[in-house]
Order: sequence, then C-alpha cells, then structure tokens
Amino acid sequence: MFDIWAIPIGVVVAVIVIIGVLAIRKKPDYNPDGVLNRQDRSVAEPIEDHPFTLNPILWVILVAAIFTVIVIFYYWASFS
Repeated sequence: MFDIWAIPIGVVVAVIVIIGVLAIRKKPDYNPDGVLNRQDRSVAEPIEDHPFTLNPILWVILVAAIFTVIVIFYYWASFS
C-alpha cells in the first residue's frame, strides 16, 4: 500500500511550499490605496540585477521538472 514515490513527492511538495513561504515573506508591502494615483515604482536592485533567479515560479517549475526527469529516468532504467 505504501508507494515508492510517497516520500520523494512529499519532499518535493515540502520544497515547493518552502519556496512559496520564502517568496511571500520577501514580498514587498502592497498598498491598494492610491494605486491608480501612484507613479511607477522603480524595481528593487537585486531583482533588477537577477530577475530570473529571484522568481519563485521559475524555482517551482525547476523543482517539478527535476523530479519529473528523475521519475522518467527511474522507470526508463528499470524497464530496460
């Protein structure tokens, strides 16, 4: 009844949740009052310097893709 992928998928989900929590904690404060009257704010320098490395969506996609490749490789190697 205990699947071989239960623990690895749990680890992947935990990593994705950690990425999400860290992204939310680093998110700048959002003030909906006066959004229409405000000029465009400048982008923070770390994000301007490294726009892709600080994007949590790309990190989640990377983690999921690595896990998918590992699963595919495992089944490919076991059936060969």
